[in-house]
Parts: sequence; C-alpha cells; structure tokens
Amino acid sequence: MTFRHAAAAITATLFMTVAAAQSASPAKPASSPAPATTTAKPGANAAADPATPGMPKAETPTVAANASPAGPVKPGDATAGQGKAAVCGACHGMDGNSTDPANPRLAGQSEQYIAGQLAQFKSGKRVNAIMAGFAGALSEQDMHDIGAYFATQKPLPGVADQALVKQGETLYRQGDTDRGIPACMACHGPDGAGNPGAQYPRLTSQHSKYVASRLKAWKESTEPSDDPHTKIMMPIAQKLDDKDIAAVASYLEGLHTNDPTTAAAPAGP
Repeated sequence: MTFRHAAAAITATLFMTVAAAQSASPAKPASSPAPATTTAKPGANAAADPATPGMPKAETPTVAANASPAGPVKPGDATAGQGKAAVCGACHGMDGNSTDPANPRLAGQSEQYIAGQLAQFKSGKRVNAIMAGFAGALSEQDMHDIGAYFATQKPLPGVADQALVKQGETLYRQGDTDRGIPACMACHGPDGAGNPGAQYPRLTSQHSKYVASRLKAWKESTEPSDDPHTKIMMPIAQKLDDKDIAAVASYLEGLHTNDPTTAAAPAGP
C-alpha cells in the first residue's frame, strides 16, 4: 500500500468514528436554555402562578388559600345554623333541649357563649374528646351560626327539689360572705339569663346534674388555667361543699325567666 492510500484509509476511519460518536450523543444547540430548576428565578408571572416551574416552594402563596373567602366573621345566621347544628342534636336535642341530664341544654343559650366554648374545644383549652372532634371541623362562622340557632330556641322548664330551694336561692342571690362566696347572680343575672357580652352562660332551666358536674370539676381541679371564666369559678367552687353544689344546681334547674311573649297583659286603668 502506498503512503497516499494509507493516509486515505486512516482519514476515512477517523471520520466514521467521529460520525458515530455524534450520532450516539448529539450536541445541544448553543441557544438551548438551561434547565429551569437551576437557573429560573420567580418573577411577577411566576409569583402569580404557583405551578410555574422553578418557583421555590417557600414562595407559594398559601396565605390567600387559608384566608376566609367571606372576610370577617358575621353575626350568626340562625337559618344556616339549623343545618349545621343537626349533628349536635344527638346529644343536645334538635331544639337544644337535651333529654340526657349529663348533656347541657343549649336552648336559649347565647350565641357568644356557644361560639366561645366551641372555639375552646377546638383549640384544646377546654378538654372533651367528643366535643373536640366535632368542633375541630367547624369554622368560626360555623360556630356563630350554630350559636345563633340555639339562641333562638326556647328552653323547657325544669323542676327544683323543694327541700333544696331555700339554700340554693340564698347562695344564688346572696352568696355567703362569711365563707367568701359571692352571689351567683352577680355574673349570671337575677333570672339566670347570663351575660352574652361577657360570655357568662345562661343557667336558668339547666340540668342540675350538669351544673353539679361542672362545679365539682372546678372544685377538684388543680390545673392552672388562663381562661378568665375558669379563674373566676375555680376559687368559688372550692369553697362550696357537696350540699351547696346540690342546692344551687337544683335551684337553677327550677329557675325560669319571665318570657314577655307569654306574660299576662297588664290590667287596664
């Protein structure tokens, strides 16, 4: 083979090798953009679209997703609350008049108090496994709607034990200054209707068993609390004996407010 023939053969071999390499791994065009995950920076368009490639997760606009579309909480809607309160009926009665004295009557209770207690169950400040499960799924607006519904319901009257009425009435209306026990009506009102603004609950016609259980729980509690109502009730309950608790609880069940819609018309001149 002549030198010229050998050089031609080598050149052909090199050309075929390079061509094969280029076919197996084609070079990227010079103008091809770099992967978005390494070089893209979120601009105005990226911020508006959480799905834009390259947008850091920290910049995903989650605040708007969590915000209530209805804006500030509105006063409770009793009509909307009726449907939302249907699940409450199993324990508290569809109209808020529970048949089991272990469960409180909610009929006539203020919207503010009910909404406030539901919020405490949801946050865990007030501990009750059953109520925490129900309250956990409620929005603040739901709580006010449910409260508004029960506030419109009429509580059924209860009956007090006549043997306990005198002692219970004395504690409720006068307290016991010698033992440092204030009158219950100072916060809950002379007719037991409560104080919605301060979220002091309505107590009239409430099951005596439920009232007694709450007073005993405060009396026996040793856990500190930042709840203002608990701070008021714990030291008072701790000064009550079992007979005091039974008496005031029974008196409250038999205490009925005057309903102006059923009161007798005043006599004429």
